[in-house]
Amino acid sequence: MAGSRSDWENSRRDFLRAGVAGASLVSLSGWLDVLAANAAETKTKPRKSCILLWMEGGPSHKDTFDLKPGTKDAGEFKPIATTVQGLEISEHLPKLAKQMQHAAVIRSMSTSQGAHGPARYYMHTGYREGSGGLAHPSIGSLVSAELGKADFPVPNFVSVGGKAAFGAGFLGVRHQPLIVEDPSKGVESLSAPLGSSRFDRRIGLLNQLENGLLRTSRTDVGVDHNSTYRRTIALMRSKEAQAFDISRENAAMRGAYGETDFGKGCLMARRLVEIGVPFVEVFLGGWDTHKDNFPRVKTLSGQMDGAISTLLSDLKSRGLLDSTLVIWMGEFGRTPKITSNAGTAGRNHYPRAWTSVMFGGGIKGGQVIGKTDKEGAEVVERPVSGIDFLATVCSILGVDYTKENQTAIGRPIRIVEKGAKPIAELLA
Repeated sequence: MAGSRSDWENSRRDFLRAGVAGASLVSLSGWLDVLAANAAETKTKPRKSCILLWMEGGPSHKDTFDLKPGTKDAGEFKPIATTVQGLEISEHLPKLAKQMQHAAVIRSMSTSQGAHGPARYYMHTGYREGSGGLAHPSIGSLVSAELGKADFPVPNFVSVGGKAAFGAGFLGVRHQPLIVEDPSKGVESLSAPLGSSRFDRRIGLLNQLENGLLRTSRTDVGVDHNSTYRRTIALMRSKEAQAFDISRENAAMRGAYGETDFGKGCLMARRLVEIGVPFVEVFLGGWDTHKDNFPRVKTLSGQMDGAISTLLSDLKSRGLLDSTLVIWMGEFGRTPKITSNAGTAGRNHYPRAWTSVMFGGGIKGGQVIGKTDKEGAEVVERPVSGIDFLATVCSILGVDYTKENQTAIGRPIRIVEKGAKPIAELLA
């Protein structure tokens, strides 16, 4: 080809327009290689995965997994029996009731952050927002760094259905999540928009430009930019990229998960862990029920009941449930007392006593951890803090929660803060 500068610039612009997933892959994700040394180390260990089902807004424990029938503010819902003797959950979770032999219900979560932003940050990172002047890595990015595979073309941390997943913080862009906002569409623009030979020529041209830039200015930004495009191309050319296309599943399976975005996200999560992605987060929003608590929780419970129960049975049938930890949680619970907001019954933020649930992952299922008082207002047995919870997740996945990571200035920061005590009752 002609070697003029304008030809090179035009070709480069054409390539960027053609897009290697364009902004949806590069600006929204920024994922890169996991360090080869980490991958070499984890190849010798049994590898686990984690699916975090994030209930955005904070679900009411008293209306889901810790009902208090017969008390003043018990609410409208009735408890039903489950496959675990003595364990009852909401009547609006009948399918999950048949899967509770795989579950550990932690009814004694107790944290200090009662506002959405700080609480979301704390439960994703184990640190208070702004502490130490740092942006701390989320649990997904930590798992990416510790368990991710360097030679794998798919990102090691994928976030489905949410726009504001917490990312890698000081770990850097190589452990940022790939964000899939709409699971129905998957990751758009993964197929080359040009003929394969023409596309390959454009890639070769881009490599020349990128390598030239690195030779003259090897900055962190330049290295990250180069690696991002290199991994994007690898994803486009990989067979594993098909995992983002849930239309490849048969109609019966898609129907079992449900036609909601959350159900589709759960299906995508199963497809991703099946090919080896170690951490997937799926969002279900709408739990901030200051008003209309009961109709809203009923609707949300219906969405999650079929999707999560199908996810568990699907993982089980594929031999993946023991190696996949599934977590159900939000940033806090809701007030035990029913309030009146805009003339309707609601529950406000409540971090003092709330519930999270774990399934699979090799844990000891079929049990309840901790206990709240008769109103669900105070933890009276086995309190579990945010750092206890994250240390437990790390222990289940085979991550050393006491390990220290280095910030850009060489400051050591533990994966989980000192003082954490994993929940021994869960560890098989």
